[in-house]
Amino acid sequence: MEHTARTRIHPMMAFAAGSVALVSLVGAASIAGLLPNSHATNAPNDAPVPIAAVAPAPVAAPVQAIAPAPEPRRVVEHKTIVHHTYAPQQVAQAPAPAPVAQNSVVGMGIGAVVGGLLGNQVGSGNGRKLATIAGAIGGGYAGNEIAKRNQQQ
Repeated sequence: MEHTARTRIHPMMAFAAGSVALVSLVGAASIAGLLPNSHATNAPNDAPVPIAAVAPAPVAAPVQAIAPAPEPRRVVEHKTIVHHTYAPQQVAQAPAPAPVAQNSVVGMGIGAVVGGLLGNQVGSGNGRKLATIAGAIGGGYAGNEIAKRNQQQ
């Protein structure tokens, strides 16, 4: 029997992969509107103002304003305006469409991750790869459906 040494993933690589997954899920939750908005405010600018900027500008000599010439008189014309009123037409309104449930990015993401992990436990070689892909697709669909049902309630 051949005994092959199993290589282990470096702990820093596992930490990096976990942090990327966490940041991706938080970003998706933020885009989907599941996280509360930030209430950050800009701090007022309390920087000291240079003295040169506060110094008064030199005063110029007063200038006399020239009065504009009066406008010539205009002839006023009176026009008769006729307002027409029409009876409103009866327009048949289409029935309101049923509310459409939105896709839940977070539900699909979590479902895809769980389905991919479960699918990775099945088979070996190329069968394991196919099972992982099928599990991720099925899990994403199932997670989306579960999220839709929770939104409707």
